[in-house]
Amino acid sequence: MSDPGSLREQALRLLASGQAASRADLVETLQVAPSTVSSVVRRLLEEGVILEEGVGASTGGRRRRILRPREAGGLYAVAELGARHARAGLCSPSGGLTVTEEWAIDIGAGPGPIFDEVGAAFDRVRAAHAPGQRLLGVGMALPGPVQFPQGRIIGPARMPGWSGYDAERDLRERFGVDVVVDNDAKAAAVGEHAVRRAAGDMIYVKAGTGIGGSLVSGGQVYRGGRSLSGDVTHVRVADSGEQECSCGSRGCLETVASGAALVRDLARRGLPVTSTGDVIAATLDADPAAVTLVRHAGRLLGVALSGLVNFLNPDSVVIGGSLSSLDVYVAAAKGTLYERCLPSITQSLSIEASLAGPDAALIGLGHLVRASAG
Repeated sequence: MSDPGSLREQALRLLASGQAASRADLVETLQVAPSTVSSVVRRLLEEGVILEEGVGASTGGRRRRILRPREAGGLYAVAELGARHARAGLCSPSGGLTVTEEWAIDIGAGPGPIFDEVGAAFDRVRAAHAPGQRLLGVGMALPGPVQFPQGRIIGPARMPGWSGYDAERDLRERFGVDVVVDNDAKAAAVGEHAVRRAAGDMIYVKAGTGIGGSLVSGGQVYRGGRSLSGDVTHVRVADSGEQECSCGSRGCLETVASGAALVRDLARRGLPVTSTGDVIAATLDADPAAVTLVRHAGRLLGVALSGLVNFLNPDSVVIGGSLSSLDVYVAAAKGTLYERCLPSITQSLSIEASLAGPDAALIGLGHLVRASAG
């Protein structure tokens, strides 16, 4: 028989992480009798540790009551930096994202000025949405290699002035709370996996101005020896045209399948594009050149991922980042994976766009900083 105290803590952990939201979820996940779960839940309700409210969607029987931890007060502030934009948000003590704000930045301005902007954004959203709430922790996602959990940036190709910077120490000194700093694709993979709940082993690709990736296995991000795993950006691909990459090499995936590559190629064809957003707009407007190049970029992403899929045999491949909003890009990558991977591998493989969307990294940071502070 399972220890009641252990079951209580497991149930609380599942409810706080969002992996369970009802008695039925707890029964399925904990693999114990419904009567045992009812006893644990009744005790938690009597103690005032959790709340029971609302009803979930019906699955054919009686609608389920929703369980959630009682908020203890305070919040986490989280932010994701891109090459040209930033997003900041607030998370509840249970790790749930409650509000976001986005603004333009230039990552080349360096860590000091950029972190000043992030701090100002945190002040704005807290004043507007959570006045007087205590800051419990800070999470930051960066568009380059991050040594985790130390929070130091290691050799970023597109972040001049950031290499070797101790971002974790800077942010801890600024805010005086626990800080988690991670790579943006890894943080997004955590968020995506949390949203999907039953994603199994998952390859996550963040395709925006640049391209990043991450593997989630056994519910955990695989980080590698120096926490620098997931670098699909500089995988060499055939049909790349041997374009020079920001890393100094040639023929990398980034040079043909990223938003930056599409901006370059469309501008060469005379289209008035200066950002990944412009590429997305031109594609949604069905510009022939944009659609053709975006489809080609998606196909090359599929080429780069096919070896990983054959080798790792994941349950799912999820494409996130701004380019995931383009069906033609996702469909081209999906088609190439089905063409190049073994039928036994793709038979039950899910390949689709992100469910968490632009909030994936912020959701992931909420879970990471909560786990660190807890």
